[in-house]
Parts: sequence; structure tokens; C-alpha cells
Amino acid sequence: MQNHPRSFSIGGNLTVNRIGYGAMRLTGQPGNFGAYPDWQGGVALLQRAADLGVTFFDSAWAYGPETADRIVGEALEGRDVVIATKGGVDKPAPGRIVVDGSRETLLRQIDRARTNLRRDRIDLFQLHRVDPETPIETSVAALAEAVNAGWVRHIGLSNVSREHLDRALAVAPIASVQNRFNMAETADADLVDYTAEKGIAFIPYGPLGANPMQQGAALPARDALAWLLRRSPNIVVIPGTTSPAHLEENVGAWDLIRPDLG
Repeated sequence: MQNHPRSFSIGGNLTVNRIGYGAMRLTGQPGNFGAYPDWQGGVALLQRAADLGVTFFDSAWAYGPETADRIVGEALEGRDVVIATKGGVDKPAPGRIVVDGSRETLLRQIDRARTNLRRDRIDLFQLHRVDPETPIETSVAALAEAVNAGWVRHIGLSNVSREHLDRALAVAPIASVQNRFNMAETADADLVDYTAEKGIAFIPYGPLGANPMQQGAALPARDALAWLLRRSPNIVVIPGTTSPAHLEENVGAWDLIRPDLG
């Protein structure tokens, strides 16, 4: 059977369990807007994830906005885990998205994220979307400035094409790509392989897709995660949940990796 490593080193030096946790749902609903109403329950859930061996947590400025970063920061302060967040997108109201990849906005968001996450240096800061008004080279150069200042350890990209990635790589090292990818949505299959060749983490969001079917029945979440983990050794999954029981099921996806899920 093909070997499926349980860890991946983001940027070559941040080794994480390939089953992580995505914090988008730890916000107000609908629309991922406002603070998570059961704040202490969310803190406990994040701490339980870390206790179960989750070492990679993904957040974003736009989740809340800022409130997901804050709950992650409170829950995981002092924990030996890798925390990622994203910037270049704001959410001033439910359903309203503002994309701004300018240097000034990115550096301001990075500075605030350090406070919200309670960390002097952010492990992985990702450009959430490419700003059509700002060349990706300009945005990445700003992130590289933050790296040089010691505010950020590694740079990531989200919602990008291979062309975007290549243009970014001409400016600075890129440690991760976060795009939508799952069993039912495989348009970025070539990009998964390309990032694997370059040693770049691929972090699929929407890992469960539209609840894909197998043999006429809804595919269990753990099987969908296991498929991703088998797909490529550079994939780090970030399923989000507000349920402790579902959290434990997701973390157990390694138990379901088997040949018949290919």
C-alpha cells in the first residue's frame, strides 16, 4: 500500500499533523459575521482539538471579521501549534466582501492579527484573494516585508491559479496554497500536483464538498477527508466543526484510509 505520511512540513520547518482545523464556523451565523455566541464552548473545542493531536489551525481576518482570530488566540495561547490566518479581505457586513490587497491594508491586518492571535510572529499568513486592483506581486512583496520584519514566518496564497502562484514565487517563497478542492470538485487537481512537486502545502477548503455520494449513499465525512489525505502527501485538511463529536470523528479519518477509497 502507498505510504501516506501523517505530517507535512509547511515551509520546510513547520511540521504539522495533516488533519488540521478550520475556524471559519467559530463565528456568528448566518454569514460568518460577528462573534461565536458560545464563546467558551468554542474555546473548549479548540483546546480539545489540540489535545487530540491537531497541530494546524486556520483562520482569517474576514471570519467575523477578526473574531475567529481572537477566539483562536485565546484558546491556543501558549500551545505548541501552528496557526495560520489570512488577510486582504474584509467583511464589513454579512454577505459583503471587500477585497484589498494593498501594502497598507495587509500590513495593518498583520499587525492586528498578531494581537488577536496573541503571537508576536504569525506562523503562516495567507493572501485571502487576489485583489484585481493590486498586482499579486505588490501584495506578496508586502507579505515579504512582514517576513523580514519578523511579523510573519511564512507566506501563503488562497483562491489562486498556477499563474498567480508562479508570479508570487518570482517575488518570495510561498509555503502554501489554499483553494477549494474535494472529491466532487477537482478542477485544481493539476495545481495539487504542481504544489507537491515544489514542496508547497495544499490546504483544500470545502473538503467535504456537497456531501459526495458513494454507492448510492452519502459519503461519511471521514471518508471524504481520507480521500484527500490519500490524494497527495502535501495536502493538509482543515475541516471545521462546532461539534465535539464531529471533531473526534474528523481527527479519526486516518483510521479509514484504505485502498477502496481511491
